Order: sequence, then C-alpha cells, then structure tokens
Amino acid sequence: MAVSGSREFPVPASTRESVASLCYFEYNKNMEETEVIKSLAALAQPWRLRVFRALVVVGEKGLTPGTMSEALGIPAATLSFHLKELMNAGLVTQERASRHLIYRAAYDRMNSLLGYLTQNCCQGAECLDEVAVACKC
Repeated sequence: MAVSGSREFPVPASTRESVASLCYFEYNKNMEETEVIKSLAALAQPWRLRVFRALVVVGEKGLTPGTMSEALGIPAATLSFHLKELMNAGLVTQERASRHLIYRAAYDRMNSLLGYLTQNCCQGAECLDEVAVACKC
C-alpha cells in the first residue's frame, strides 16, 4: 500500500540479489538467531570478553577461577557472575576436577557463531581462508 505522496525508487539489481541471498541464508543457518543474540550479548561486556579471550588463549587446558581472578585482576564474586553468564550463553563449559572447577571456551559454539557471522559474506564468494573462520582446537 503506497502512502500518499510517496515515491518508489529503483532498486539496483545487485541490491535485490543481496537481499535475496539474505532470505536464502535465513532458512539455511546452523545456529538460531536467538542463540547468536544471546552469545553476542554475553560477549558485549568488557570483563566477559576478557574472560572468554583468556580461555580461548589457554586452549583445552582451561583455567580455574582462582587463576583467572589473579591473572585478570577481577574479584572472585564478579568473575563468578561473568562465568555464569558465559556458561548460560553456551560459550564456556565447566568441569569439576577433584576440588577444582575448570572452565574452558566452548570452541564448537564459538565456531558456530563465527560461521553464522561470516556465512554468505562477500555475496557467497570465498574471501576468508578457513583459518580465519574456525579454530581447530
């Protein structure tokens, strides 16, 4: 329905094709949009981003809360809150080893998030090498 006095503007073919590919992407994604939003929201806080990056750096070995607290200079209670948020977003896993908790980055979730963000970039042409879009950990 056109609004009185409105004008239609021509849409370039390249823009129409880009929008069409977005519609295609919408139905063929591996990660749900709500999961992506939850993950990005969890990382959109400076301390959580630092914690997550520290876990990515150490790899599968993971870190204990005490080590993270000391290394990052964050109080234990604050760290606990941020780790809980990262776990709720699926970006961090927790494992009990004797009396210690070991936290690790959830690389499968991280790779799914990166894949979601980069799928169909450059209108489907390969523009990033495989190393740039996935971690082999």
